[in-house]
Amino acid sequence: MLTEEIGKATNIKDRVNRQSVIGAMTSTQERLKLYTKTPNNGLILFCGTILSEDGKTEKKVVIDFEPYKPINQSLYQCDNLFHTEPLRELLDNDQTFGFIIVDGNGALYGTLQGNARDIKFKFTVELPKKHGRGGQSSVRFARLRMEKRHNYLRKVCEIAVQQFIEDNQPNVAGLVLAGSADFKNELATTQMFDPRLAAKIVKVVDVSYGGENGFNQAIELSLEALQNVRFVQEKKLITQFFEEISKESGLYVYGIDDTMSALAQGAVEKLVLYENLEIRRVTCRLKEAGVDENDLTKLRILYLLPHQCLDSKYFKDKQTQQELDIIENVSFTEWISENYTSFGATLFLITNKSPEGFQFVKGFGGIGGLLRYKLDMEAQAFEDYQDDEDGFI
Repeated sequence: MLTEEIGKATNIKDRVNRQSVIGAMTSTQERLKLYTKTPNNGLILFCGTILSEDGKTEKKVVIDFEPYKPINQSLYQCDNLFHTEPLRELLDNDQTFGFIIVDGNGALYGTLQGNARDIKFKFTVELPKKHGRGGQSSVRFARLRMEKRHNYLRKVCEIAVQQFIEDNQPNVAGLVLAGSADFKNELATTQMFDPRLAAKIVKVVDVSYGGENGFNQAIELSLEALQNVRFVQEKKLITQFFEEISKESGLYVYGIDDTMSALAQGAVEKLVLYENLEIRRVTCRLKEAGVDENDLTKLRILYLLPHQCLDSKYFKDKQTQQELDIIENVSFTEWISENYTSFGATLFLITNKSPEGFQFVKGFGGIGGLLRYKLDMEAQAFEDYQDDEDGFI
């Protein structure tokens, strides 16, 4: 395909544009030769010419990597920018949903995460029809038929526990039951079905097929219900946060400074973060001669908005007013997503699409947490203020 595209690119009239396109395609071909087969989760490859950090010179980049989960999408795009929409979808859809497709021919267990579906287990069964051969008592035949249906349903329930329960907890955010017969309804109501999984059922759908075709159809029919699961969980979490504030329990914290202080003390149990938070985490060092690069006391961590990163007044030490050198400037959301476990907290990313989420973002800065125990944040703020005042004496 790339060879054909290179042939088409030779017809581009503008010389600079033509050379850039052909060069990028040639580099892409060379990079693809390093792969003997497509990685399990797919392959992402970007190639093109970008502006350097100084905004003046240009440099050519080739970026290739295997995504952390299956991408299941084929895309070739030649444009004046890198299209990262499929990668954003991988980050947005991080919840896993379970599916059980059950009918008179067998059962299939699968999961859906984002746009990646996975068949975890399936088996077939031969159940007697409603009418048997001659020579059998109709009562006895009906009893044997019901016994086999009951045993089949028991097996479906047992395997569901094996597939969707880990460490005594469901490993899926929601569960969809589907099938073309009445088995799905019996499964949803039977006492044999584990109550932990029964509580996760978000929808029961009728499909025309069993097996993989039924799995695909069940996904299409339940998309709206699955989308609502995240909003329900988000609403429940933020409502709990608001309740703690209304009770003045002291078991809450919000704002970047107070939240980071509480995290450092190991007090945050649930960290709530707006997924598109613009705050940057900037690591700086005091700008003075003879500073040891390994001296952590000379480091300063700043949490700034993008426009503040362009203003030099923010890059001064609070105590000494010395200028600071920038060592690292990264997205706070990305940094905390990689490091939240070291603080003993559980991270919950929320949107601003629900009324509760919108209020949390606008009213509380998009970052906060529920605490394990009370912290005197006012006393801590007063101590910090005193430290700042002492620095000016």
